[in-house]
Amino acid sequence: MQNVNQSCNIGFVGLGVMGKNLALNLADHGYRVAGFDLDTDKVNDVLDTEAKERPSSVDEARIIGCDNIKQMLDLLVSPRVIVVLVPAGDPVDAVCQSLIEADLSPEDIVVDCGNSQWTDTIRRESDYKDQLKFFGTAVSGGEVGARFGPSLMPGGDADSWKYLQPMWEAVAAKVDENGKPIESRTPGQPVKEGEPCTAYLGPNGAGHFVKMVHNGIEYADMQLICEAYHLLRSLLGYEPAEIGKLFEKWNQGILNSYLVEISADILQQYDEKTGAPLVDMILDSAGQKGTGRWTSISATQMGVPAGIISESVYARALSTLTAEREKAAGFLIADVETSEIDAEAVEDAIENALYCAKICAYAQGFQIMRAAQTEYDWTLNFTGIAKIWRGGCIIRASFLQKIADAFDKNHDLENLLLDDYFADAMAEKQKGLRDAVVLAAQSGIPTPSFYSALAYFDGYRSEVLPANLLQAQRDYFGAHTYERIDAAPGEKFHTHWQQEGRPETKVK
Repeated sequence: MQNVNQSCNIGFVGLGVMGKNLALNLADHGYRVAGFDLDTDKVNDVLDTEAKERPSSVDEARIIGCDNIKQMLDLLVSPRVIVVLVPAGDPVDAVCQSLIEADLSPEDIVVDCGNSQWTDTIRRESDYKDQLKFFGTAVSGGEVGARFGPSLMPGGDADSWKYLQPMWEAVAAKVDENGKPIESRTPGQPVKEGEPCTAYLGPNGAGHFVKMVHNGIEYADMQLICEAYHLLRSLLGYEPAEIGKLFEKWNQGILNSYLVEISADILQQYDEKTGAPLVDMILDSAGQKGTGRWTSISATQMGVPAGIISESVYARALSTLTAEREKAAGFLIADVETSEIDAEAVEDAIENALYCAKICAYAQGFQIMRAAQTEYDWTLNFTGIAKIWRGGCIIRASFLQKIADAFDKNHDLENLLLDDYFADAMAEKQKGLRDAVVLAAQSGIPTPSFYSALAYFDGYRSEVLPANLLQAQRDYFGAHTYERIDAAPGEKFHTHWQQEGRPETKVK
C-alpha cells in the first residue's frame, strides 16, 4: 500500500475497466479514492493512469492502492462508502462477506455498481440490513461513460442516497436545458455544469430494475437499426458506406441518438486487411449478456406485452444458428415478389418505420416499469427516468426529452402512445412502418421487430380483439371460465360445450 496519511472519501473493490474509469472520474471531481483488487496488475494500472493524468496543481495521489480490504477500510471517512464492481452473482456476496469480516459498520454503505439482477439486490438489502447498508446503483455508458460521465440509476435506502447524492451528481453525465448532452473527454477537465443524469429511483432493487429495462430497450433499439440497415441494403442495394451517410442524415433529425450515430460511423469503416467494408468481415452471430432476456422474462411474468423487446432477444438467438442458417439457405425456398421501387420513397418509409417502431419499443419498456411498481411496491418517477437516460447511457437520444415532457405533463400516463405528441407522430408516420413491413414480407427480408411493432400498435388501438374466441377455447378444453360483456366485471361463466343440443351456461 502507498504511504498515506490523508483519509479517502470512497473505496473501490474491483478495479477492472468500469471500476478503474469510475474511480478516475471521481478523482477528477475532487474525491479521494482508495482501491483494492485481487489482481495487483489492475491496481497498478489505475495508479499509473492517475499519476499520468494528475493535474500539476495537485500534489498528492488522488487514488490510493491497497493490499487488502482492511487497509482500504482504514483509509475511509465515516460513514464508509465502498463501491463494488465485480461480476454479478456470487462474487458480490463474497465481497460483502469479506467487508463484514473486516469489521464493516452497520452504518457503512456498500454500493453494488455491477450488472446485478434486481431480485438479488432486493435480497441483499434484506440479508445484510443488520451488518451494512446495501445500495444498488446501475451504471450505463460503458468504459467511456464511466470515465467521463455515465447515466447512474440508484436504488436503495433513502438515507444512504442523501450521502451518495453529491458524489453521484458530480460524476454523472450532464445535459443542457434542452436535454442535449454536454460532453468532455479530457482527463482532469470534467463537465460540471448542466443537469446530472442521475436521480434516486426508489428502494432496494429499483435502480437495477430500471437499468434492466434500459438494456431491454437497448436490445430493441439496436435490432430496429439493424433491420433498417438490412432493408436498405437488400431492397435498394446500398453499400454500407452509403447507408452510413444516410444514417448521418437521419441523426440530424428526429432519430438523433447515440446508437444511430455510432451505426453511421461503423458502416463507413473499412477493414485494413481486406479493404472491404468492416461490417462485412464481422460474423453475423450476435452475443448477449442476459439483461435483454431478463427484461423479456420479467414482462412475461407480469403480463406486459413487450413483443419488440422479446423479438430483439430472439433475433440474437436466431443469429447464433450460423451452421443451420447456412444449410437452410440452400434448402428452403422463399416465394417472394419483386417490383420496381422508388429509392427515395423507400428511404423515407424506413426512416419513418424506425421512428414509429422506436416509439412502440419505448412504450413497452415504460409499461414494464409501470407494472413493476405494483409488483414490488415502488413509486417510480418516469419523468426522472427519461431525463437520466438523456446523457451518458447507450440509449441516449433527443427522443427522450419528448418522453420526459409526456410524463411531466401527465404523471398518470398509461402508455406513451396515448400522449398527444406520440399519437400525432404515429398518425403521421405509421404508413412508413406499414410500407416497410409489406416490402420486407414481399421480399423475404426478416424484420421481426418491425413486424412486432406494427402488431403492437394495431393491437393496442383495437377496441375488440379475438381473445373472446381464445377464452371460449380455454373454457371448452379446460373449464377456465370467461366473463361476459353484458355481466358485471369479475363475474365468471362456464359453458358445457360438448353437451347435446343447446350449450348450457352456468354462472361460476
